[in-house]
Amino acid sequence: MKQAVAATTQQDTPFDPAPYIAAVREITGAFAVARGHAPRVFVLTFGCQQNVADSEKLSGMALDMGYEPADGAEEADLILVNTCAIREHAEDKALSVIGQYKHLKDKNPALVIGVCGCMAAEEHRRAQLKKSYPYVSFVLVTSALHRLPQYLSETLTRQKRIFRADDEMTVAENVPVVRGSSYRAWVSIMYGCNNFCSYCIVPYVRGRERSREPAAVIEEVRGLVAAGYRDITLLGQNVNSYRRGAADGYEFADLLADLDRIEGDFLLRFMTSHPKDATRRLVDVMAAGRHIAHAFHLPLQSGSDRILAAMNRHYDRAKYLDILGYMRQKMPDIAVTSDVIVGFPGETEQDFEDTLSLLETARFDMIYSFIFSPRKGTPAERMPDPVPRAVQNDRFDRLLALQNDIAAGQNAPLVGRAVRVLSDGVSKNDPAFYAGRNEQNKIVFFKEPVPAGTFVNVSIDRAEAFALWGTVKEER
Repeated sequence: MKQAVAATTQQDTPFDPAPYIAAVREITGAFAVARGHAPRVFVLTFGCQQNVADSEKLSGMALDMGYEPADGAEEADLILVNTCAIREHAEDKALSVIGQYKHLKDKNPALVIGVCGCMAAEEHRRAQLKKSYPYVSFVLVTSALHRLPQYLSETLTRQKRIFRADDEMTVAENVPVVRGSSYRAWVSIMYGCNNFCSYCIVPYVRGRERSREPAAVIEEVRGLVAAGYRDITLLGQNVNSYRRGAADGYEFADLLADLDRIEGDFLLRFMTSHPKDATRRLVDVMAAGRHIAHAFHLPLQSGSDRILAAMNRHYDRAKYLDILGYMRQKMPDIAVTSDVIVGFPGETEQDFEDTLSLLETARFDMIYSFIFSPRKGTPAERMPDPVPRAVQNDRFDRLLALQNDIAAGQNAPLVGRAVRVLSDGVSKNDPAFYAGRNEQNKIVFFKEPVPAGTFVNVSIDRAEAFALWGTVKEER
């Protein structure tokens, strides 16, 4: 794990972490003297890339307070579980893991367990954790992650369990970060969401949209490029609504253009976008860019206009296909990925067939598909006419079968061509291969040893739906 470094982000309200950091450092310092080593922290992350970025900040703050990284929960003195609430399964999985930590608390009564992230923002989950998980010390919502020193100080000095929701709609700056990679980086540029899609919990657990100042983002990305980072992804729940409606008119396309002017050998990515905010100007900036990857994640959710309206998505299939067609016109090599929900309340067979027909037209390189999961407190939870589970499963299987064929067809023309790949080193799935990703974010396997963080040209020998295999031709 890398040394904690400051990530320049903006502070809108005065919160001084210094006294809390000092209080915790006094305790961790005494621990180190008594035990011969610093107390250890283990951060477990569930969910999206935004959660990964948040966990890097949690790790950074913990190291700043005198902790050192733990290899696993068993050796930790502080466990931080950064949770996801996007689907019921994600919450159940987190609760199961938290339940397994009881025996660790029994063995080490001084162990502090904090539950952070989206699930912590749900009132019924906070109540459940307080009542049924007495060994959990505190919950920390996403908008207040920068207050970890305060929560930890109160927990350690006052032996106090904390289950409040300090819901601060601010953007905290100068939070230390421990990045999980020396060559790939996540950069949050905005937080929250204003869309209120009828199935989605995000606006309720991450709050309204708030954006970082452009100068802060540019400074952070420039620093990452100077430090040797080669693949940088800008993050937001709806990244292309960054500073939407700002008085000076500076929005996401302007930020992307300014970041593209930074000198260096790097790729710039972003996610996730909402189709209603994906503008032709944004596509034009991408097409003209030097560093901007020709890859776009554009969640569809459904190909049925009726279902899209029920989802409160604010676009129809014609508008979606229009912006998709413009992307392909301006960038013929672009890879487009998407999200699709199967079995939304009231979805008929014709609605589902509309989704399949749109997939055949759109020719996505990959989709993330999900069976509808009702989220407590969202409008879709109360919608009538649920789709039977057996029907959902059947449609899900049919969707995947079609998309697998489409993805294989999208990858087949790459055979015999050379693609530029950023190596991730030895493959985690098959140690006989090295692996990396190309500009279009497709996984590429090769046998030649290439250090992680190195760009190489790979000639593609074989293509399947989810991956490419090839031979390294030269390194850069």
